Amino acid sequence: MIENNWKDSINKQRDILKLSLCGPLQTIAEKCAAIDFTRDKINNILLKGFLTIPNCTYLYLTDLNGVQLCDNISKEGLLEDHFGRDRSARPYMKEVVPTEGFLLSDAYISMNLNRPSITALQVVKKEGEVVGFLGADFDLRSLPVTTKLYQESDQWRQIKGDPSIRSLVFQQSRTESILDQNIDQIFIILEELFTERGMFQGVFHFSSSRATVWVMDDPYRYRILDQEALLDTDICMAYPKRPYPDDALIPMETIKTIFKTMKELRMADDTIYLRSSSINIFNGLISLTFSCDGSHYMPYHEFLEKNASFWGGS
Repeated sequence: MIENNWKDSINKQRDILKLSLCGPLQTIAEKCAAIDFTRDKINNILLKGFLTIPNCTYLYLTDLNGVQLCDNISKEGLLEDHFGRDRSARPYMKEVVPTEGFLLSDAYISMNLNRPSITALQVVKKEGEVVGFLGADFDLRSLPVTTKLYQESDQWRQIKGDPSIRSLVFQQSRTESILDQNIDQIFIILEELFTERGMFQGVFHFSSSRATVWVMDDPYRYRILDQEALLDTDICMAYPKRPYPDDALIPMETIKTIFKTMKELRMADDTIYLRSSSINIFNGLISLTFSCDGSHYMPYHEFLEKNASFWGGS
């Protein structure tokens, strides 16, 4: 099952991590609460407890002010340079720590390795009073991904661009490009590449007369079709014939109409006009970026429901 969005995926990953940490951290915190807070005694407890925390990078204990009371415990053993370190300014120390249990921080960039990391802070109590915090740091590279890949949203999204471009939009005018002059021929070629030649994604730059494309035979690398390639019908011979994929969300018969609508948006107005667009047949999305630098991402069927007058505001 694919997660609904990236936030759902992250939250589920965090829940799984919390579940794996709550028992070991509580046990170590209880053992720390039973001793005097001396460096050697804390080190001994944390050295034994470190092995019970899967994928942990560093383990340590701080006082209420965030000053470290022991060495860093790591896979290599004790790291003595961290004794007495003031962690109060670190991102995880600035989050609100609950009076019971532990906090799993937001991810941050670590000071030692300069890598995305996350910290669990466990409250340590003696006779009902909070006396310190047990910290467990994790390098995100060491944490297994235990959730499915999230799915890109199919909701219409509008993203504003550069305000300076928007403020000058009525002082500009569309300049006809090579692609504009040959748009019918070029769109016929692109339709052939999508429907018969294995192309599944393309980004079309109208002003610079180029397309950036991806094909199923080599999906990890893009190819740039400049104006020479776009104007040469022989370009179709550079890609082997492939059946249109059954799992594509954009039906093959709508590709022609999509290109026709893009042409309308490009030509409808000399001030507010389509600057670039894209198609991905597998996630069913169309993107549009206009001369005002506003971008839209939407399902293909919503795109086809609108006409040029809608986009022009008339």
